[in-house]
Amino acid sequence: MLSIKVRRMVGGISIGLLLAFISVLPLHAQLAGATLSGVVSDESGAAVAGARVAIKNLANNDVREVTTNTDGLYSAPNLAPSTYDVTVTANGFGPVSQKGLVLNVGGNVALDFKLKVGQLAQEVQVEAAATAVETSTSAVSATVEQRTVVELPLNGRDWTQLATLQPGIISVRAQASNASTANRGNRGFGNQLSDSGHRPNENTYRIDGININDYSNGSPGSVLGASLGVDAIQEFNVVTTNYTAEYGRTSGAVLNAITKSGTNDVHGSAYLFDRDKIFDAKPFFASTKGPFRRVQFGGSVGAPIVKDKTFIFGDYEGVRQTKSQAATVFVPSANARQGILTDGGPNVIVDPNIAKLLALYPLAANAVTTGDIASYGTSGQQTIVEDYFTIRADHKISDKDSLNGSYFFDKAPQNLPDTLNNVVHQVFTKRQMIGVTGSHIFSPALANIARIGFNRVVGLVNTPVRAINPAAADPSLGVSAGLFAPLFRVAGLTAAGGLGNPS
Repeated sequence: MLSIKVRRMVGGISIGLLLAFISVLPLHAQLAGATLSGVVSDESGAAVAGARVAIKNLANNDVREVTTNTDGLYSAPNLAPSTYDVTVTANGFGPVSQKGLVLNVGGNVALDFKLKVGQLAQEVQVEAAATAVETSTSAVSATVEQRTVVELPLNGRDWTQLATLQPGIISVRAQASNASTANRGNRGFGNQLSDSGHRPNENTYRIDGININDYSNGSPGSVLGASLGVDAIQEFNVVTTNYTAEYGRTSGAVLNAITKSGTNDVHGSAYLFDRDKIFDAKPFFASTKGPFRRVQFGGSVGAPIVKDKTFIFGDYEGVRQTKSQAATVFVPSANARQGILTDGGPNVIVDPNIAKLLALYPLAANAVTTGDIASYGTSGQQTIVEDYFTIRADHKISDKDSLNGSYFFDKAPQNLPDTLNNVVHQVFTKRQMIGVTGSHIFSPALANIARIGFNRVVGLVNTPVRAINPAAADPSLGVSAGLFAPLFRVAGLTAAGGLGNPS
């Protein structure tokens, strides 16, 4: 095979219009939000109709109010994952409240209240925590909360790795290589996961309700093999089985994440992680440690633009990595290049064209000769420069209307020399996602959520960068105009080629 070059680009637009009718039955969670529902009754167990349920988001003081129907049922869909105070009031009854209720992404929480006859000044505060068992859905799911996302150690800071904390999900052990001639560009660059025996490309990955699977329908990621942005992820929900049709697309697990938003309090983070060879032990059979350094750095900040109304959040993460690619190469010996062979026969005349091709096989001064073949060690340098950032804005237009939008950008070129250090080729990824969600509450019984999103992924493999060996950029060695030396495979020798054809 003369060369391997993979180029894939995908642009996808998903538009969802969800009509939420809050009447007799509680509603399922709207992908990027949570649903709170329950029954309000009096001390005898009779339903209390017309009770007002006020649900206050403690992060931004946003209040959602719904009322119970004739059966005492209430439901509030598409609540932003956060911590809430819930207060129930009704004529002739004292108010009842639940403090510090945590709602997670994709959650469907049932919370019932019992009212006591009394005055409005007599408030009953429920101290017990709400049940963690979701009785309104049969879907098997679990939530990876913000503390877990931020504090657990992650190699490469890939938030999707935390999905393996859930039963039935494992990381594929044999991840494809991201070298220039590997097929990772065909299989997807992200960390491949399997859910209960499903293939890795049968999973769905969402951020703020927008699908971010790559062009192969694989897991999102860069040439580093990771999906960055840990500090931008508030939490994510992993749904493995029995999920409803609103998720759609695939038959495997659904990783449903939401980005952080600004709050009334300014909050942020800054970090620097340094992974260097000086912290590593020397390999047992090696005399020295190979060069390796990975620095990950960045920060995030969230703040109000207009208190209780408009908020913004931003996150940046950078990766700078240098890694040695050690190998032992086999090339023609000095005598073999001159036609002096060790089989005892007469010397041969080396054709001038063959002599030009032999320049593709560098011969180091410290090479060890065995017969007609010489061997020596090489140590090319793999370099990765990755930049990732996320920005999110939330705006409360009115008590009934809200709008939010998020955008992330991830660019990661990787330069890698071939085994013989003849050429440098590049593996390149660039990802972008933008999503906008608008919601309108027509009444306590009717809500509408509209979402539009765009996801684009570019993956390039085996892109020529430069020639280290002049012979690798010699057009006279190409098989046609505009090409350089093809990939030569000779028994006993390391494969050699020119630009566009790395070994």
